[in-house]
Amino acid sequence: MHSAYGDIILTLYQPSTLPHLGFAVSLLLALAEQEKAKQIKLAALKCLQVLILQCDCQEHHRLLDTVETRQCGNLFASFLPGISTALSRVITGDIKQGHMVTVSAIRLFYHTVSLVMADEQLATITKDEEKPSVEQSRLSELVVHRGPDWVKSTADKLSLLIHKIVEFASLHPHWKVRMELVELVHHLMLKCSQSLVESVGHLLKALVGLVNDESNEVQSKCHEILRSIAELRTVAENRALADVLSENLHSLATALPRLMNSQDDQGKFSTLNLLLGSLKLLGPEVNIVLNSAAHLQRLSKALMQVLELDVSDVKIIEERRWGPAGSLGEPSGSLQHGLRESKCQKKYFRFFIDERIFSLIQQICRVLGYYGNLYLLVDHFMGLYSESVVYRKQAAMVLNELITGAAGLGVDVLQERETAVSTEDLKGTITSILEEYIDQANWSLTTSIDTEGTSDELTVKHSRARAIPGGAHSSSLISSFSPSSDPSPTIRSMNSNIWQICIQLEGVGCFAYVLGKEFRLLLASVLYPVLEKAGDSTLLISQTAIGTMVDVCHACGYDSVQNLINANSDYLVNGISLNLRRVAHQPHASRVLEAMLRHSDASLLPLVEDVIRDVLSALDQFYDDRASSFLGVLSTLVAALVQWFVVVKGKEHPQEQNLEQQSSTSSQKQGKGSVITPMGQEVEQFLLDYIKQKQIAEGNLPAMEEQEEEVQAPHPEPEMNDTGAEGETPLPAHAQIAKDVMERCIHLLSDKSLRVRLKVLDVLEFCVTVLHLHENQLLPMAHRAWPALVTRLINDDPLAVLRAFKVLCTLAETCGDFLRRRFSRDVLPKLAGSLVTQAPVSARAGPVYSHTLAFKLQLAVLQGLGSLCEKLDLGESDLNKVADACLIYLSAKQPVKLQEAARSVFLHLMCVDPDATWLFLNEICCPLPYEPPHPSLHAVKLGGMGRQRTEFTDNVLGLLGELQRRETAAFHARPQEAPEPHPPSLPEALG
Repeated sequence: MHSAYGDIILTLYQPSTLPHLGFAVSLLLALAEQEKAKQIKLAALKCLQVLILQCDCQEHHRLLDTVETRQCGNLFASFLPGISTALSRVITGDIKQGHMVTVSAIRLFYHTVSLVMADEQLATITKDEEKPSVEQSRLSELVVHRGPDWVKSTADKLSLLIHKIVEFASLHPHWKVRMELVELVHHLMLKCSQSLVESVGHLLKALVGLVNDESNEVQSKCHEILRSIAELRTVAENRALADVLSENLHSLATALPRLMNSQDDQGKFSTLNLLLGSLKLLGPEVNIVLNSAAHLQRLSKALMQVLELDVSDVKIIEERRWGPAGSLGEPSGSLQHGLRESKCQKKYFRFFIDERIFSLIQQICRVLGYYGNLYLLVDHFMGLYSESVVYRKQAAMVLNELITGAAGLGVDVLQERETAVSTEDLKGTITSILEEYIDQANWSLTTSIDTEGTSDELTVKHSRARAIPGGAHSSSLISSFSPSSDPSPTIRSMNSNIWQICIQLEGVGCFAYVLGKEFRLLLASVLYPVLEKAGDSTLLISQTAIGTMVDVCHACGYDSVQNLINANSDYLVNGISLNLRRVAHQPHASRVLEAMLRHSDASLLPLVEDVIRDVLSALDQFYDDRASSFLGVLSTLVAALVQWFVVVKGKEHPQEQNLEQQSSTSSQKQGKGSVITPMGQEVEQFLLDYIKQKQIAEGNLPAMEEQEEEVQAPHPEPEMNDTGAEGETPLPAHAQIAKDVMERCIHLLSDKSLRVRLKVLDVLEFCVTVLHLHENQLLPMAHRAWPALVTRLINDDPLAVLRAFKVLCTLAETCGDFLRRRFSRDVLPKLAGSLVTQAPVSARAGPVYSHTLAFKLQLAVLQGLGSLCEKLDLGESDLNKVADACLIYLSAKQPVKLQEAARSVFLHLMCVDPDATWLFLNEICCPLPYEPPHPSLHAVKLGGMGRQRTEFTDNVLGLLGELQRRETAAFHARPQEAPEPHPPSLPEALG
């Protein structure tokens, strides 16, 4: 065949040679199908390919013109049924035959079909040519006339074979087989798209299903072919093909819910790939489908069912945002993440787990928005959004993606649309969607159960549609303060509401992304609700709202969330002020202020001073039922003041330090006090102190009383009416705010609600820190707060005791001398007694005890008690109480953390009175015998001498070693030469 040249080769392809050709074809097909040897199979298939003049080898071949090609097509039409059937059996045969045999059979199959069923050939066949004259009657029976009836009949039969081949080859393990299947699709779509219109669905299914193949070569080839099909407008200019795709799309949408229920994730991925590919191939013609009510209804309901979320996870509600510290610690600059990644929350769907499936659904919605009629789609899905709460979350997700796709953002298409959507149309559509999103019926939903304001909430009346029918979204009090009649919302309903709010917040970010700086015009109506959700106590909602604000910043050209808030603070402050006057109906105003404070800086304070006064006034009016919500914003406020205005110093922020820091600090203190004192003067001073103490013991007190008067004169008990002297420098704005807040909160320390008491203690701690430089204001406040604070410390819930102890430590940092006598009289005996009582319990407890509230309270008291003793400079008797109470925690039977905390107490005691601490520890365990330096001196006898090893030995020896290291460090820190001191002579002192 390769040796023939010119027109000689065509003499073989005449009707008269049909029997000979038939024999050759049959023989080669039998070899290819039945022979076991792989090489013979390949040779037979190669020979058959050459026989039909479709050889693809490197040798030069004579090209056939149009007439000659049609002549060969007429001739091989007689063999098409046999060749295609036999090849389909070879292709779908045993996989052990090798991938090369399958590849060669697929190649021969599409070359044969495209030769006979080519659209160009069939279009040129006229009626006269349909019945060619043949001399022999028997030969005339072998000749096939490719008329319309034959074409339709053959196409129907080929459709079955193509479907069989596609189903098998698309799942073949070897990538070259899948690549050849892609070539088959390309070849037949390019040459036979009209004659094989019934097979287009199977071909496209194969092509689209391999778009995300594991082989990169197959993926790239699929994308290339899909793009070429779109560019050639194969679908757009072929109405029959468009109708087939539309029907396939309708059938797929109808079966989609069933397939989502029955298939595994890989099957769902392939099904959705087919749906996406069909939409992309339809391109602008997708409106033909969307304009059909039946098609649109099927497609939209399928999307609603596929996107159904799993709302049964209790963790969504459990994850709360407690306190302001976490968010305040994040500067606004740290919120600048990627534009679309900053707010995406991972969603859990009912019918699939693979995240790739959700990405496919997003692309489907975006392609619909890109090609489809935007007004029609938005109107339809807004109808579903309003129709039923069952579809509300899914409809919102679809709407968000439709708008993104309509703007041409994040959408992968094969051909450009005819007309892009204008910015004005987008803005109008987005405005209407946002109005639905931020409507109170869809925005203020039940997200958690609270106990504040129950009776008041039940009296609030709103004429709004409920989000969940049958009271599923109602509660006696909820974080969103929506009215209700059912006091027990379910976890599923609250989870559903949380996700709905999050999806709507994500929608706001999408719309800002679409409109860019044009979105600034909508900030007046959108930013306040978003800030309200940024202050929500549900972690998922607040994180999503913060991500939305980041997106708005990027879209509208703001450098940070802080700049966004400051630039729009005027109308935000106005809205807060108005809503504070209608707390019963607008209870979320405090959340907005809280979010503003958390995500801004000190420059915001002058803008919100008036609003802060309104909050304090509202607290005065509604302290009995709204105290918790107002205290939340006040806590955020004073925490912000601490961050903005308080200079961080060691003495201003009480923190637990590790033992090494304590050791170095104590060493520096001792060394500092001994720098100019040589050893001789120490002995002299010791004797003078001894004489003075002896005089006191004998009743000679005048000198001591004068000294006490001198010491106590600078620190009299503050009088409440003496807080402001005439001509005193006015307080800074932040200090005045802290003072006003502290005044309001002191009387709430005794509130019946534990939650309120805990929040008040948080606020007081921050207020004390802010006012630490203004003693004239702080000390009277501390005097007023002390009785209630003592009650919290000695007679309250353990949580309140823990929080009150933190406040006490902060007070000791700022006004230590003022608290010394009060602490010794009112608090220390109770704390010491509590530690002694609880010690046997912790000694016997197992590892689970470390998770109990009692353990945490013991640990907090032990960690703070030492620093309190040092800061308050307690007397000897009080130090003895502390040492006696903490000694039992040096036992090896106690939990390790409690032992460490007890050691920290003694390390602090070393700083206050090292000699007494040394003596106390040696009475427990004395590691060294102390021999007198001279026989005339009495031997030193300590209680710990000669004792056997006990449970306290390890910790006591460690503390004594630490004390020795401190003494050594202090000694080496002294200068080598010191001036001779001139103390009073010893005889004069004795006289």
